Amino acid sequence: MRRDFIITLIVVLAIIFGVGHYYPFVLWSLVLVVPLSLIGLYDFFQTKHAIRRNFPLIGNLRYFFELIRPEINQYFVESNTDGAPFSREERSIVYQRAKKSMDTLPFGTQKNVYDVGYEWVNHSLHPKHVDPKSLRVTFGGPQCSKPYSASILNISAMSFGALSKNAVMALNKGAAMGNFAHNTGEGGLTKYHQQGGDVVWQIGTGYFGCRTLEGTFCPDQFKEKAAYEHVKMIEIKLSQGAKPGHGGILPAAKITPEIAEIRNVPMDQDVLSPPAHSAFSTPKGLLEFVKQLRELSEGKPVGFKLCIGKRREFIAICKAIVSTGIYPDFITVDGGEGGTGAAPLEYSNHIGTPLVPALVFVHNVLMGFGIRDKIKIISSGKIASAFGIIKQLCLGADACNSARAMMMALGCIQALRCNNNTCPVGVTTQNPILVAGLVVSDKKVRVANYHEETIDSVADMIGTMGIEKTEDLRQWHVMRRIGPNEVKHYGEIYEYIHEGDLLKDENLPATFERAFKAAVADSFSHLEDISGRH
Repeated sequence: MRRDFIITLIVVLAIIFGVGHYYPFVLWSLVLVVPLSLIGLYDFFQTKHAIRRNFPLIGNLRYFFELIRPEINQYFVESNTDGAPFSREERSIVYQRAKKSMDTLPFGTQKNVYDVGYEWVNHSLHPKHVDPKSLRVTFGGPQCSKPYSASILNISAMSFGALSKNAVMALNKGAAMGNFAHNTGEGGLTKYHQQGGDVVWQIGTGYFGCRTLEGTFCPDQFKEKAAYEHVKMIEIKLSQGAKPGHGGILPAAKITPEIAEIRNVPMDQDVLSPPAHSAFSTPKGLLEFVKQLRELSEGKPVGFKLCIGKRREFIAICKAIVSTGIYPDFITVDGGEGGTGAAPLEYSNHIGTPLVPALVFVHNVLMGFGIRDKIKIISSGKIASAFGIIKQLCLGADACNSARAMMMALGCIQALRCNNNTCPVGVTTQNPILVAGLVVSDKKVRVANYHEETIDSVADMIGTMGIEKTEDLRQWHVMRRIGPNEVKHYGEIYEYIHEGDLLKDENLPATFERAFKAAVADSFSHLEDISGRH
């Protein structure tokens, strides 16, 4: 093939020059032929890519089609119910609600309602009217002096750096218009997060925005920024679903001088947050940190976010809560299917408990320790529709966070370019030319619209179920087909334990006994490792 390319090139050039001698206009073809010939010759002599070396010029088509593969899938291959992480149908409902265009479906569902895994809620013959504005939840336990009334749907953690400044501003302004909250992500509280919307300030392992030169937590910086009026809650990030135990990743290509200054990091290398906090190392230490942040913020709600991994570690945290008497105001449960701007493939695919079993587990453990009424649960991970919200509330959540759906409200087309700074719609890039395409004044309205329309749909749906408030949603309200001829509700699929069941010295629930006995409030390690027994 390589020899054939050289022979073909010589023959083509000979023909062009031969015919051009009699018909000079033919020589204009050299404008195209010469560059292609040079590319082919480069491919012929380069040694890095075998396919281009063996198939000069033509071999480049492989890389071209690979480059546009996501677009080919989206526009020519996928059906309405295909596509990952979000199907075309899921993306379309976000776009339609963001634009307040038609969001109805013609001709009936395109889902196979007899497939294993199909889910639904049952309606009532006595439906209720539910005011969407009533669908709010108050955060702030017994030790919080500044409780916050939040929407049941808020913007999940996304940092400036992972997102463009225009995207962050549009999200915050949209949150202000719709009266819901905007989580800063671990990248720090920036001026772009302070556009009038309520803010949940996330403190990650890198302590960006409240960080000493050595990279440790700085109480003075935290206290100053936590006093800002629009900072309503504080969230300590222990781990996130897409890459639990890894720490945040901001590729060097997305670091600008402004981001480097905000985070106090160098520009010429990836920013990798530490996998663990330096401010504490034990369950009791975590609770002491919660107490410290609550005091420094003068009583604002403080909680933490985690993806469930080893069950005994979360049980150890709950043992620490009971023994110290320090209550976090909320716990955000992030599912292993959660999104991120950049993560190793193995982490996204194979580490972290998916959201449903994680949420049920957290709810159960808090119930088992008799502290569920003092701590709110936020569910986070691939939530985009009213049904998705209702399902999480039924399984044990008090409120939900959404990241990727909010990005789609901004105009994200699921191009899967988040990690290389080439997002075509200016959402997840720092390229100023691409960022300029995202017009804040337009996109903020779409974010607010999407939130409003989705909450309206939640109100309609729970009213149809005969329920007047989200606090009355229970696990038996969601049905799931688990076999061709078998249907169960989630209360039958998962075990739900009773309040105080984990405070009993005897007769612990069998599915919790092993993890419970291995957990200690003073350490995240296994009890046998601490005591020296193996």
